[in-house]
Amino acid sequence: MENISIAERLLQELGITEPKEIDIEAIAYHVGAIIRYRPLDGCEARIIGSGDRAIITVNSRSSYRRNRFSIAHELGHWRHHRGSRLVCRAEEVRGREVTSPERIADDYASNLLLPNYLFKPVARRYQKLDLATVKAITDIFDVSYTAAAIRLVETNHTPALLICHGLTGRKWFVRNSSVPSRWFPRDDLDRDSFAFDILHAGHSDDRMPRKIGAAAWFDRWEASRFEVYEQSMRTGDNEVLTLILIHEEEMLDEQNIWRK
Repeated sequence: MENISIAERLLQELGITEPKEIDIEAIAYHVGAIIRYRPLDGCEARIIGSGDRAIITVNSRSSYRRNRFSIAHELGHWRHHRGSRLVCRAEEVRGREVTSPERIADDYASNLLLPNYLFKPVARRYQKLDLATVKAITDIFDVSYTAAAIRLVETNHTPALLICHGLTGRKWFVRNSSVPSRWFPRDDLDRDSFAFDILHAGHSDDRMPRKIGAAAWFDRWEASRFEVYEQSMRTGDNEVLTLILIHEEEMLDEQNIWRK
């Protein structure tokens, strides 16, 4: 049997068998935490606990899906860091050290809202990894585009990277294990990329993945030999999220690193 995370074990103990049953406030109450909504500055949520009881305060100005992740993140701290004093900034990204308290809480949140034992069977219904699939997943699990896209990439649905850029360059990225580590995305957005036009020229989001030279995304000597598929979308006023799909087997072959 596949190993399950602590968060997934909690869901199974509660008898949760469908995504729509993941009631994050009810789960919080079950583990001794109550939720309050207040305007917050500088963070999305915070937790104060004593003994086996806690209060999680969530930013009332944020979206419903943003708040679901924030609550799940604070529950990660409640499970793993009880008694510690932390300055918390919940994020749905992977740009932290694996052992940092914030990364541990992020992973707990992802496992609670997108548990693999429910997520993988749903993901297998979709043959293609694209933004349409991401949108479908967000609606099924009631999470953000970013959270759903990260999970899809990390589950090895398709050899892919997910990259987030802002006006000053790359903010973070994730890739699945089928993509060799030598394919490290450029820090800057290349002017030839479709993402550049979406971020800087106000163009609309891509409706489907489009072929582009790999050199637009990877600063490696052999990148000019290959093509990848890019699909980008705006996720904020100054932020663009990009799926890079790799279909050329030679790019995925570690033995090809020295071949020209």
